[in-house]
Amino acid sequence: MTFLTEQQRTQMLANGAARARGEALDPLPVVKLYTLDAGGIWLLTELDADGDKAYGLCDAGTGFPDLGNVSLAALEAVRGPQGQPIAADPHFRPRQTLSAYAAEALRDGQISD
Repeated sequence: MTFLTEQQRTQMLANGAARARGEALDPLPVVKLYTLDAGGIWLLTELDADGDKAYGLCDAGTGFPDLGNVSLAALEAVRGPQGQPIAADPHFRPRQTLSAYAAEALRDGQISD
């Protein structure tokens, strides 16, 4: 997947493996994806062993952010209203855990980071 650096991929796979083993996790988001020409944001923490199904806080810009799974391959195919693809934010530095981001986003109706 072109969204992730090798380091991000490794961390997300490790987080995904830990959750699959039943470990309780509340990690920092590893990567932030966003639409270049719309309001979508995805803060992702985990990746399944298949390398495609990611888990995190998903906000398609509709006012209803939610924790869940998303296919990275499907996101690569998405284009915004002006034809722009989804991109990874190279400057993103998480400031809190995923559950804290989720609490804020559910309260505010959007991811504000």
